[in-house]
Amino acid sequence: MNVGFVGLGAMGRGMAANLVRAGHAVQVWNRSPGPVAELVALGASEADGLETVFANDVVISILSDDAAVESVLLDPRLLEGAAATVHVNMATVSVELADRAAALHAEHGVGYLSAPVMGRSEVAAAGKLNIVAAGDGALIDHVEPLFAAMGQRTWRMGDTPHQANLVKIAGNFLIACAIESVAEACALAESRGIRSTGLVDLLTNTIFPGVIYSGYGSMVAERRYEPAGFRLSLGLKDVSLALSAGAGSNVPLPFGSVLRDSFVDAIAHGDADLDWAAVAEVIRRRAGLAAGNS
Repeated sequence: MNVGFVGLGAMGRGMAANLVRAGHAVQVWNRSPGPVAELVALGASEADGLETVFANDVVISILSDDAAVESVLLDPRLLEGAAATVHVNMATVSVELADRAAALHAEHGVGYLSAPVMGRSEVAAAGKLNIVAAGDGALIDHVEPLFAAMGQRTWRMGDTPHQANLVKIAGNFLIACAIESVAEACALAESRGIRSTGLVDLLTNTIFPGVIYSGYGSMVAERRYEPAGFRLSLGLKDVSLALSAGAGSNVPLPFGSVLRDSFVDAIAHGDADLDWAAVAEVIRRRAGLAAGNS
C-alpha cells in the first residue's frame, strides 16, 4: 500500500518503521529533518512537501496536539488537491478538533478516520500498540493491514471519528488518576518511614496488579522520570482534553480539576519535560517530603 506518513516524533518513528518493515511503500514528512533521514535509511522515501504526501492512497499522521494538526494538516488548499482515499489521524486530539477535521475532509472528498493509539514509544517500536479507531467501517477495513503492522489489535469504537478520540482521552484520564493515587499513597507511606518501593511491590502483586500500577508505581517509588516515555506537558494536555470533553457533555470530572492543578504545579517547578509520573513530586513537596524515602 502507498502510504504518506506525517510526524516522526517518539511514537511516529517506530510506527513508520514498522510499516516499512511490513513491505508498504512509505513516504515520510516531518518538520525537522533528522528523523526523516533515519526512516529513509530503513527504506522509506522522503516527501518534498505535504502535497506529495497527500498524493498517496493513505495518509497517516501523528502530531503532538490540536494546534499542530490544525496548522499542518487542516488546510483547505491541501485537501482540495489531495488524491488520498483517506487520512488517518492517530494523534490524541480534542473531540472538537476531530469534528472540524472530519467535516473539512468530507467537504473535499477525502475520507477521515480517528485512530489514536495506546502504548508508549517502546510499544510503538515493537509494533504492539492498541489502536482505537472510529469512522466509516469500510475505510477502517481498507487500512486494517496498516494497523496490523503497527499494532496488536484494532478496537473499533463507532462510526463517528471523535468517538475514538473520546475513548483515548478517557483512557489517559484514568492513567493520570492512577499516577496521582499511587503518588499520594507513596507519600503517605514515606511520611511514616515506610519505603515506597516496598509498598508498590506489595500492592502491585496483590490488590492492584497490572502494567499501569506496576509500571508507573515503580517510577513514582524510585523517582525515576527520565527518559520520558510521555512528557508531563503532554499529560497536562490530555487532562485538559478530558475536562473540555466533560464540559461539552455536561459531565463533571471533579478529580480532573485536581489533576490539572497538580500538572500545572509540576510544570511551574520545571518538570515539563520529565515523564508525567513526575507529577508525584508535587505531592511530596506539599507533604514536606522533598528528600523522599523510596
